[in-house]
Amino acid sequence: MIDSLIGKKISMTQVFTEEGKLVPVTVVQTGPCSVIQVKTVQSDKYRAVQLGFEEKGKNVSKPLKGHFEKHGVKPCRVLREVRLRGESDLKPGDVVGVDIFEDTKLVHVTGITKGKGFQGTIKRHGFTRGPAGHGSKNVRAPGSIGQSAWPSRVFKGMRMAGHMGHARRTVRNIEIVKVDKESNLLLLKGSVPGPDGGHLIIRKAATRKKAEAK
Repeated sequence: MIDSLIGKKISMTQVFTEEGKLVPVTVVQTGPCSVIQVKTVQSDKYRAVQLGFEEKGKNVSKPLKGHFEKHGVKPCRVLREVRLRGESDLKPGDVVGVDIFEDTKLVHVTGITKGKGFQGTIKRHGFTRGPAGHGSKNVRAPGSIGQSAWPSRVFKGMRMAGHMGHARRTVRNIEIVKVDKESNLLLLKGSVPGPDGGHLIIRKAATRKKAEAK
């Protein structure tokens, strides 16, 4: 059984519930995803399925073009492999839509966060600045980062300035507000990682917990 799909973050908006409560939501285009390849225990020692999202008509490299032709499917812009929880009758060429989340309440969403480039310790780690007056020379400086005589090095994990964002992040147990099967849209409560147009992996939360419990 497949419990994950590829999606694309559209934007954030807000909707009213049946009780009249205003809820902020993220609109995610979830599928349809084409099954490119199916991996089994006999051939690959584990169960998984390779999904494709958004058809790509040109600029396909020769190795990928051969891969798609081998399995008899059209080239796709995004490829992701997801594990299968148990037996499945999926085969290359099948299409999986957002309706697999119709009876699901919570999902885990994985994406790449917004890249913010090189940032200092105040923005990156939430440090507070020093006094700006009375001759202070430590306004936005990080302060001491280690010892001098011994051990004469900076310990690993020291919070310092550096590259911020553009990292893989997973937000767990996000509530599904609405499933729009006609438009392949998923309305998720709150925010999800990444910018508008970024690709995501949406996975059922309940199925994952049951598999981990076993």
